[in-house]
Amino acid sequence: MSSDLIRMTGLNSGLDTESIITAYTSKASKKVQDAKNKKTLNTWTQTAWQDINKKIFSFYNKTLSANRMSQAYRKTKVTTSNSALTVVAGANAVNGIQTAKIKGLAKAAYMTGSQIENADGGKLDPTAKLTEALGITEGSTITLNGKDGLKTIQIGGEAEVDSEGDSNTVVVNSMNELVKALKESGVNANFDEGNQRLFLSAKDTGTANDFSFSGDAKALMKLGIATKDQIKEAIPDFGTLTEDEQKKMLEKAATKIDGSNAKLELNGAEFTSTSNTFIINGSTYTINSMPADEDEEISITTQPDYDGVYNVIKDMLKEYNDLIGEMSKLYNADSAKGYDPLSDDQKSAMSEKEIEEWEKKIKDSLLRKDSTLYDVTMTMVNVTNEGFMVNGKKMYLADFGIATGGYFDTDEESRYMLHIDGDADDTTTATKDDKLKSLIASDPEAVTSFFQQFSSKLYDDLFSKMGTSAYSSIYKVYNDKQLKEEATEWDKKIADLEKDLTDMEDRYYQKFSRMETALAKMNSKQTAVAGMFGGN
Repeated sequence: MSSDLIRMTGLNSGLDTESIITAYTSKASKKVQDAKNKKTLNTWTQTAWQDINKKIFSFYNKTLSANRMSQAYRKTKVTTSNSALTVVAGANAVNGIQTAKIKGLAKAAYMTGSQIENADGGKLDPTAKLTEALGITEGSTITLNGKDGLKTIQIGGEAEVDSEGDSNTVVVNSMNELVKALKESGVNANFDEGNQRLFLSAKDTGTANDFSFSGDAKALMKLGIATKDQIKEAIPDFGTLTEDEQKKMLEKAATKIDGSNAKLELNGAEFTSTSNTFIINGSTYTINSMPADEDEEISITTQPDYDGVYNVIKDMLKEYNDLIGEMSKLYNADSAKGYDPLSDDQKSAMSEKEIEEWEKKIKDSLLRKDSTLYDVTMTMVNVTNEGFMVNGKKMYLADFGIATGGYFDTDEESRYMLHIDGDADDTTTATKDDKLKSLIASDPEAVTSFFQQFSSKLYDDLFSKMGTSAYSSIYKVYNDKQLKEEATEWDKKIADLEKDLTDMEDRYYQKFSRMETALAKMNSKQTAVAGMFGGN
């Protein structure tokens, strides 16, 4: 980079020193810009390779890796006679018809507290002391019996501690503190200030997650979470009340729905689950609702999913086509001859759109006619022309109605793309007979065997292009190490060239400075002489 010093030049000579020096150093400046252009092209090339390598690796590591396993082609479809039950077949699912009955849904326990009666007749402030607002005796305790065992909560006062100074009791003073303590004890809790009720629920379905309260019956009643039996306990003379009075008091009991397990009868055997999902012999059975007729027998039909197998193959070939198409586009891109990365001065004279279009022209051509890219492309294409032994017979993609388009009917980008006869999404072959679907239905094992071998061969051959070397890292099809080393070398070269340019500029400025100094002295003497003659 040239010197940033501010130089005052041409004051005595009247010369445009800046322009003169710029002309003298133009060759050196061009060397700097050329080096910067090379570094820019290196950076853009690395990015271009990283982008396409990422797609190649994804195809290799995800699609091909999965498709070379037999499980990818062992698709099973399950239908049920009632949407109340859905089934996802597992690896061990047997084709045929099963019967099931839904005996019960898994439910979470819920409790809706009765309306709280504040001591002053108004609404309870959730921050107010419960001992004052509701008249609960200080030190009263209630116990939550839930999934995590017993949790004791004390209303006001100080908790008792053991000999080591620890306490298993949580002390609360307000409704907000009570709600917080209940949540921390294993249930969902909320106080509806508008309706003056506590709402509680288990965090999960099933009887194992159910909950109940015990402890001081009077405290439970005043909090609105007492059962009918606890209300009777809270009122010592309950038995002496009239029938209407007893009924009115029992109406203050909380409403509770107990947690329940799901029950499913499958082929005569009964299964239970704390949730509405069952894993039975590797398959997943999900109860969505209770049938209108609880005694309804639901049919479960398991059969090969031919469409599923077809889609696995179709999706793999689509990804193959996308990848081959992009690599062909990069390889056959138009030349960018005459286009170099722009300097800062050039950019300042152009609009953003013009800069973008200029740089795109270069970036699109970076891998044009690249031998490495061609080699990877041909590696993939060659596998599509290979045959694989299936039941003692060598079969090819063409035997499954899969082939490339005609040479004169396709452009360079799509020349190696594969088309499936009868594919409704492919206008090129949609009207042809669908051999692939027919073979999947008639001989699924042969189809599975062929495409397993096809995927494995493509997988292995791509890996051979991704091995580590002195020039490339593992899982890279290009010379990433070499490109990085070149980038480092260009950085060093740019720094050296910029130093040379700065040194050259400094030398010229020093020369012109000496000339300006000499001119200044000469002008000074001439002025003095002129002054002497002018004084006579």
